[in-house]
Amino acid sequence: MRSRTLNIFLFIIVVLLAVLPLAFVNGEFGGADNAAEQLIQTLHPSYEPWFSSLFELPAETESMLFALQAAIGAGFIGFAIGYFKGKASRSKSE
Repeated sequence: MRSRTLNIFLFIIVVLLAVLPLAFVNGEFGGADNAAEQLIQTLHPSYEPWFSSLFELPAETESMLFALQAAIGAGFIGFAIGYFKGKASRSKSE
């Protein structure tokens, strides 16, 4: 396969991996915290949490912190890949 054809093929696969799960989801996405809370209420209705948060962050702030965490992780992974690739190419040229 030529390089361009391979890139187009990989791009289509990535788009399908991102879009198909969204097309087959019935209802809305729920977080793991909500699912766990519902399961606990179903299994043990009289359960009372022994701890509650001191303050609740707005949903926008939680989303922003999650996106910031993802960006920092992606930056770290990108830096590591670039560092090791540069180190490997430097050792080949010597």
